[in-house]
Amino acid sequence: MKVAVMGAGAVGCYYGGMLARAGHEVVLIGRPQHVEAIGRRGLRLETQAFDEYIRLDASTKAGAVQGARLVLFCVKSTDTQSAALEIKPFLAPDALVLSLQNGVENADEVRKLVAQEVAAAVVYVATEMAGPGHVRHHGRGELVIEPSSFSVEIAQALIAAGVPTQISDNVRGALWAKLILNCAYNALSAITQLPYGRLVKGEGVTAVMRNVVDECLAVAKAEGVTIPGDVNMAVRMIAETMPGQFSSTAQDLSRGKRSEIDHLNGLIVRRGEAFGVPTPSNRLLHALVKLIESK
Repeated sequence: MKVAVMGAGAVGCYYGGMLARAGHEVVLIGRPQHVEAIGRRGLRLETQAFDEYIRLDASTKAGAVQGARLVLFCVKSTDTQSAALEIKPFLAPDALVLSLQNGVENADEVRKLVAQEVAAAVVYVATEMAGPGHVRHHGRGELVIEPSSFSVEIAQALIAAGVPTQISDNVRGALWAKLILNCAYNALSAITQLPYGRLVKGEGVTAVMRNVVDECLAVAKAEGVTIPGDVNMAVRMIAETMPGQFSSTAQDLSRGKRSEIDHLNGLIVRRGEAFGVPTPSNRLLHALVKLIESK
């Protein structure tokens, strides 16, 4: 299968690298420093099981999606609209655009802009860009994807590539469950610049996280969203399964980049206002991250 990764950061490089390692034709579309490094020596994929250089194509141009049957759409939520418009002229008629993004609204935003089929995916992976063309995998890696015309084929290809994948009729609920995990951890990790394992040991932190989660669940209930599983248990497990992971928001702030906080705690605040649900803990975390961004 020909696969294009639009937004080849840590998440895109990990999944693109795993598919390329399994023999698929993959092109990564990303920043010049990563593209240049990958062109010289390949993508370094460092995981807990192996550390390899993987040969695959890389480009800075959105036109590189041309001919791809599967487009992994991995840009930040802040770039969803602009990136969708960039790839729109080059998408194959039968391409599937699979959104591997934080937040709950991205796939719907892409659907408004492209004629091709779009599906959402929920991503559970701990990764970071450890240097140009070097992705480091800290743990997990499973995907939950929305049904589509060839979701079974996509899932089979991902599973064969070592990526646990399931198809779910309630991806909306799973996206909300992931959103709640992000709301609980991302801002606190960003503000403190601490990894999850150390973060939860801080005095009063678990109580703050519980308040954040309760607000999120109240907003989700007002939205009519059915959230699968035990959210509170899932929140506790993140620190155990990814103790060394810094949130993507923490990584953004440490690099002086704009974060996705408006699409995480900020979304909870906006939807809470719309439904008359108080969200003081989420509002405080959102405001603090925005202040740090402004510095």
